[in-house]
Amino acid sequence: MFQPFVFLLLSSLWSWSAAQTFTGPEDPRISIELELQTPSQGISITADGRIFVAYTYVDGTSGGPQVVEYNKTTNTSTPYPNEAWNTYSAGDDVATHFIGVNAQRIGPDGNLWIVDKGATGIGEPVLLPDGPKVVVVNVTTNEVARVYEMGNVTRINSFMDDIRFNPAAGMAYLTDAGSAGLIVLDLETGDAVRVLNDALSTHEYMPVSAEGSILYNQGKPFYFYADQHEVSPDAEYYYFQPASGGMSRIPTKWMNAAFSNSSLNDNAILGQYVEPYAHTPATGGTAIDAEGNIYNSDTDSQRIIKIAPNGTMSLLVQDPRLLWVDAMWIDDQKRLWMPADQLNRGTPFHNGTSLITKPLYVFSIYIGVGPSPIDHA
Repeated sequence: MFQPFVFLLLSSLWSWSAAQTFTGPEDPRISIELELQTPSQGISITADGRIFVAYTYVDGTSGGPQVVEYNKTTNTSTPYPNEAWNTYSAGDDVATHFIGVNAQRIGPDGNLWIVDKGATGIGEPVLLPDGPKVVVVNVTTNEVARVYEMGNVTRINSFMDDIRFNPAAGMAYLTDAGSAGLIVLDLETGDAVRVLNDALSTHEYMPVSAEGSILYNQGKPFYFYADQHEVSPDAEYYYFQPASGGMSRIPTKWMNAAFSNSSLNDNAILGQYVEPYAHTPATGGTAIDAEGNIYNSDTDSQRIIKIAPNGTMSLLVQDPRLLWVDAMWIDDQKRLWMPADQLNRGTPFHNGTSLITKPLYVFSIYIGVGPSPIDHA
């Protein structure tokens, strides 16, 4: 087995040494899909073309909806699934309102899965036990179909970040970027367990960086721990990394086994099955295609890196407009959608002042491959 500390250290140092902002020309292959006034943490698209967007109010604005259905024709958005879920105020029932949405995506079942970290902002405490949750919305009825309560596997400093699926096993996996670790969720029972807590593969040796500079929050270097992740199209491997880079992988069979066998949760045991995959740079978001290629956004150099199934990396596109591309999406037209949310220029990292340039855009580029069949419907 590999030596995880050496891997993560070298990976982080590689990412750090490569940190430099890109000031070159715009790439004509890139198209503008959406024009936004609020930063977006990610978009998802149904099989019949409906578009959903998650907003993050790091631009100094507040009080708007966190999840919307976006009408591309009119360039307008509607709170989704309704206004009530999107209007939380102190004292409201945290179990029936979005507190802090970090991700939303159409799952392989065709429903919209929304990850609510349960905290009102970056660095804010999680409202335990009912704040952190995964909300599943039936997009046919536009009604909440199920809520997975995640308070038993999150901590006061958690930052429950994103979700991916293993349909055949009946499992989903989530990352915790605030209290380093991974979460395995049984989709039938709703039970969940934490694994690889504070392991070197889920932790950051270096703080995250963008445009060639380390991010600071309240005067301290800022860390996003286990953040980006994907499942291979054959569901054999689970890939994950902290936002500062250094992607690992583990066979999903061991993640699933750790759900029912608590002895595997020990990092010294489960960690034996983690192996290095790619020397990725500081990253805003990822996506995976039907051939198992992973697309990784470089927050320092405004580029999208394509990682082949064997772990080798190549440049897909580099463009100064691709600033902090967050959770990406591959549509049925074989296009990679890239929401550039300029997160690093937001108020949490500049003493309450926003340096974000508006409007913001969701871009796309043709990649010639469709989405992984188990990633989304």
